Amino acid sequence: MIFSSATFLFAFLPVVLVGVLVSPKIVRNLFILFMSLFFYAWGELYFVALMLGSIFMNFLIGGAIGRPGTGTQSARFWLIIGIVANLLLLGYFKYANFLVENWNLLTTQLGLSSFDHKKVHLPLGISFFTFQAMSYLIDVYRGDAEHDKNPINIALYIALFPQLIAGPIIRYHDVYQQLRNRSLSVDLAYSGLTRFICGLAKKLLIANPLGEVADQIFAINGNDLSTPVAWLGILCYTLQIYFDFSGYSDMAIGLGRMLGFRFLENFNYPYIASSVQAFWRRWHISLSNWFRDYLYIPLGGNRAGLFRTYCNLVIVFFLCGLWHGASWNFVIWGLLHGAFLVIERLGFGGLLDRLPKVAGHVYTLLAVMIAWVFFRAETLAEALSYLRAMLIPGSGNSDLYYVAQYLNPHTSLVLIVGLVLATPIARVAVKAVGERSEFGLELVRASTLAVLFLLSVMTLAADAYNPFIYFRF
Repeated sequence: MIFSSATFLFAFLPVVLVGVLVSPKIVRNLFILFMSLFFYAWGELYFVALMLGSIFMNFLIGGAIGRPGTGTQSARFWLIIGIVANLLLLGYFKYANFLVENWNLLTTQLGLSSFDHKKVHLPLGISFFTFQAMSYLIDVYRGDAEHDKNPINIALYIALFPQLIAGPIIRYHDVYQQLRNRSLSVDLAYSGLTRFICGLAKKLLIANPLGEVADQIFAINGNDLSTPVAWLGILCYTLQIYFDFSGYSDMAIGLGRMLGFRFLENFNYPYIASSVQAFWRRWHISLSNWFRDYLYIPLGGNRAGLFRTYCNLVIVFFLCGLWHGASWNFVIWGLLHGAFLVIERLGFGGLLDRLPKVAGHVYTLLAVMIAWVFFRAETLAEALSYLRAMLIPGSGNSDLYYVAQYLNPHTSLVLIVGLVLATPIARVAVKAVGERSEFGLELVRASTLAVLFLLSVMTLAADAYNPFIYFRF
């Protein structure tokens, strides 16, 4: 069950909202926890026990870390135990297959016997809820937040359904007070509904049509793929992943507001950035902040000399790539971003500052789009073949595959709308309307939301292409 499904919109969500409204405040968290576990069980019935086990383990370890009178050495010991336990859990379920496959590939090359194993299933959302569990332990250890003696609150923090399977990653110190005490309001609920509908429209009306084009193009044999079609495919994917991911974040933030939570922003027009460094201040902000606070800074950040800073950046983005999926393509994607950041710190960033802004935008978009090829392609060979088609003009078969095959009136319109909405142009226009007439702004907003929701529902009713691209996360 995903947010952009009829089951969620017309069955699960109404039950949750009505239940939250009628539940006494003292049992509201328990009700939301129950519905969150039900939400997870809908897609991962047999792994609810795994999540509950993770919650129970982290609650006990967090209690050991935050217990009054616990010495520094003892707290550090329990923190290490907790971090190792969480990483082992994540490592087994997410990376066991990857490690065994690479080990068998190596032993086959050496003429040795391979290791026979049963494929390990990847539980949905394990990367997100494991990182949140570690945030809880680290924040309690640092004193940034208090250990909550109520296990319901900790369980709700880890299992809260709006951000459970697709983020954003919520750090414990940002919400621990809200877990204990928050209030519902009409204004907050309305802003949440507005945000949810916008996210739903991003996913169904923009990301999905562009994703369908990208899937068709990435399925073409690399030897036949022509250069213009290759660029169209990566452009469609660049917009698809932004509107899909930011759409899910919008829906999660909106759902959180309906439940009384205020989550931090996760995207801020990343494609208008004029450097890769600026891109990561705008893209998947919750993940960037997580790695910054819990890995980059503890490694020394930029305080231990230039060489150490560069090493820290490469380590962080190597792990960032691996976090996204157990594949060498994800590792290469992460290392590419790390390399771009190092290059910018070596002086290229200063050069970009002196050049016209448009040069920085072009460089950043090219860097990001080239890296997206590795993120999207299924194998390294496919990624390299796709890049060859992109970067070597005249390659492929332009008679067999050409741009006009994919740009019908609907996809052309969606592509144009996507390009416009990936920038703040529409927001600036809405703000200008609001400055002229607040009533006019509210009328335009309400009408737009009604149309977007109606179009989204019509798209769902048509049983259109509606993928969930976070299974590997």
